[in-house]
Amino acid sequence: MSAVLTPTAAPSRSTSPITIAPLGDVLGAEVIGLDLSHPLAADDFARIHRAHLDHHVLVFRDQHITPGQQVEFSRRFGPLQIHVLSQFALAGHPEILIISNIKEHGQPIGLGDAGHFWHSDLSYVEKPSLGSMLHAQELPAEGGDTLFANQHLAWDRLPEHLKTAVQGLRAEHTYLARYEELRARNPWRPALTQEQIDKVKPVVHPVVRTHPENGRKALFVSEHFTTRIVGLPEDESRDLLGQLFAHSTQPSLQYRHAWQPGDMVFWDNRSVTHLAAGTPEHLRRKLYRTTIEGSVPY
Repeated sequence: MSAVLTPTAAPSRSTSPITIAPLGDVLGAEVIGLDLSHPLAADDFARIHRAHLDHHVLVFRDQHITPGQQVEFSRRFGPLQIHVLSQFALAGHPEILIISNIKEHGQPIGLGDAGHFWHSDLSYVEKPSLGSMLHAQELPAEGGDTLFANQHLAWDRLPEHLKTAVQGLRAEHTYLARYEELRARNPWRPALTQEQIDKVKPVVHPVVRTHPENGRKALFVSEHFTTRIVGLPEDESRDLLGQLFAHSTQPSLQYRHAWQPGDMVFWDNRSVTHLAAGTPEHLRRKLYRTTIEGSVPY
């Protein structure tokens, strides 16, 4: 289990009580009594870190923080990753990806169809994301929910014949898997340059990974980025992945987050997959995302 990270400049003791309130039986908790605009004490950080491992999705309500403060808080959990669509990075903060359906002067200001398919962020790189933080900036009057599915429970509840079938298997992940499909639906999604394509070459990860901190097994495939199971005939691979996709996203494994102004949501990409439920085109939505680098899955 990795050590809890703490900044040298942070106070060592908490100055206010924090409550961790579960949001459901399968995953998710609300963190009450914490203002992320102030430096986080070491013992408070330890509680947040533990709660993140236990509940997989943490919700911090009514957070009035700057982009710099979001970056600073995110970095306490590890190095930050820069998304390949760097044109949608926030000016002055390359670590922040703008998630938005807003267009200015006929051009999108952010990635408007992020999360269209179930996925784990950056599963398509050698060191997939530890976790992502998404901070609400502008929310629609309706729609815009985010769904999360617990992949530890997906493994625990997997039928025994499928557990046997996937043991030791590895699968390919690629950012390009459904990129052109998304571009066909949303013509404003940019064509990738050759330099961007070179940054997202396919990688291979275990179908079942062990969480490096809590030691639990989890399914690690998704309909967005997982293309095939290595070593299986194409039809067998497609059939097995289809079964895993359907099982891993069933409603009994889900928490649905209805966004409120100022929400900051922090999820563990090693433990959950997520999906954007969609926003009506005429309603504006903008959020800022930071992504924390994880380790090579095993």
